[in-house]
Amino acid sequence: MCGRYFLGSTAEQLAEIFGAMPMPVLAPRYNIAPTQPVPIIRQAASGSREMVLVRWGLVPGWSKGPDSRFSMINARAETVATKPAYRNAFRYRRCLVPADGFYEWKAMPGGKQPYAIRPEGAMPMALAGLWEHWQDDQGSEL
Repeated sequence: MCGRYFLGSTAEQLAEIFGAMPMPVLAPRYNIAPTQPVPIIRQAASGSREMVLVRWGLVPGWSKGPDSRFSMINARAETVATKPAYRNAFRYRRCLVPADGFYEWKAMPGGKQPYAIRPEGAMPMALAGLWEHWQDDQGSEL
């Protein structure tokens, strides 16, 4: 996945496309960055799809908590099933990350130039995602 993406589709549009219960409010966002709240679509305990907000950036359930020294915003397809940080989420907690597009950067003289990449027809797409549940000793959750 990318380092930044955008989502302007409404929760109702996403619910219709992905067959999930809509969230109450989903404002358009055009520069979604790691650690921000993002919508995902996952399977609920009942078996139906649900749309929920999560923090972008995986914190393994066994870790002591978020650590800015380690960036866990993207998993490599070649190692996602075997790396301890991703292994259980890959096995049991997969999800869809709705997006209207994402950004890639090209090195240019004087800096980097962002390019927006989106599907033809401007329809929303789904990026593959993993989710995890983390809780500290005081009961705070991510």
